[in-house]
Amino acid sequence: MNNLYTQLSQRNWLLTKAGECFLLLLVVFFVAYWFDNRKVMGINPWVKPIKFSLSIWIFLWTMGWLLAELPQIPRITRFISIGITVCMLAEIGAIALQAARGTTSHFNISSPFNAIVLAFMGIMIAINTLLMLWVLVLFFIQNTNLHPAYLWGIRLGLIIFLLASAEGGIMISKGAHNVGVTDGGSGLPFLNWSTLGGDLRIAHFIGLHALQIVPLVAWWLVRSQPQQALTYAITFAVLYAVLAFGLFGMAMMGKPLLSKL
Repeated sequence: MNNLYTQLSQRNWLLTKAGECFLLLLVVFFVAYWFDNRKVMGINPWVKPIKFSLSIWIFLWTMGWLLAELPQIPRITRFISIGITVCMLAEIGAIALQAARGTTSHFNISSPFNAIVLAFMGIMIAINTLLMLWVLVLFFIQNTNLHPAYLWGIRLGLIIFLLASAEGGIMISKGAHNVGVTDGGSGLPFLNWSTLGGDLRIAHFIGLHALQIVPLVAWWLVRSQPQQALTYAITFAVLYAVLAFGLFGMAMMGKPLLSKL
């Protein structure tokens, strides 16, 4: 583990340190969770900051690793790293602010201030999505000298990630993440995914984490099945995409992933 952290720090110092900040925030939010008895839409207001800080930490360290695969353009990757860091800090700041105020952050237009916070979050995510699209283009046009299976794992992971990001836009346009039932009803422990109706967050979550899972599987295949790695990596990515967008279709039909017992 220490060796992995050392490699990550050497590959991208900024995103490594930014990830550490989110680990610290995770601890802070967890403490707040235990000392705050309020409920927002039926759950503790600090659950969302906890989930987002954990997810963003993984995202930052993943991007720190992947951007290092483009060593011939250090100025560009440094600019992207700074942009991602700023966007994610702004995002978690807005989410934590609304949690501290005892209200929701997403889809909240109940007052002019809440609408401004929501718009600000939307702008930050839009900028981050454009940066990720730029990363995808770079992995298509730059000579990386990576094994084709691993390279395509990165490319396809980024594509699925960006499509899942677009699902976030659909939730914003709907003003809700549930389909067939109102937000805030009965859900799975911690994740809060609805057990009564469709929940677009499930496909969104699965799709976003293709960024880690698809390249990692491709990397493993290069080492375990070097001759068939490319075929297996693409096959896995396609199956993963079918799962992610199948869950999206299921949610749009108002069907829960797991029904309430």
